Amino acid sequence: MKYILAVFFSLLFLLLSCKNDNEKRMVENKKEIQKREVIFKNIQKGWVLYDTPVTEAAEKSMASWNEWRMFLAELAQKPKKTIGAFQQKSKALSKKAMALNDNIPYEYNKPQIKSRISILITKVRLLDLFIHLDNIPDKKVTLLVSEINLELVSLQRQMDKIVEKSKIPIEEGESELRRMMDTARAIPNTPVIDPNIPRVE
Repeated sequence: MKYILAVFFSLLFLLLSCKNDNEKRMVENKKEIQKREVIFKNIQKGWVLYDTPVTEAAEKSMASWNEWRMFLAELAQKPKKTIGAFQQKSKALSKKAMALNDNIPYEYNKPQIKSRISILITKVRLLDLFIHLDNIPDKKVTLLVSEINLELVSLQRQMDKIVEKSKIPIEEGESELRRMMDTARAIPNTPVIDPNIPRVE
């Protein structure tokens, strides 16, 4: 009889503790859902990307630079409804940003443009990384969105500078001077020493 009572009380205790665990889980799930809703609202509010060209040069380059046009088109489509939509959008943006390194038009294939593209790629990939974390840091995500906008403006202004510089006419003798100043073509200043010649010390 004592054995039956012990088993009965242990089962009763087990059932009550399971009930308490279920209630705790339900409370934790509600808190998690509320937290995700707040994160979603913050990200949705802060997700404002510049999808239109800022400068005339950036607008004209859309005709010849297909990757740039596709990247701006991807920026124009704002995700809605769920965090999953933002995660998919950031993944697509990351792919389109990586493609910017391909087929850069000749006039923009310069270190100034390439460095700005690589910074933009880094920011977009960081956005993709942060938005795919389990605990999404919504403040960092919105900060990265604003940094991506700054990098987009910087890239477009650099395009504009390159176009403006190309309009400046070359003066007489300037091309020869540039060739002379080219360090890749320069003759080395150090004399070549033959190791087989005996040295006098």
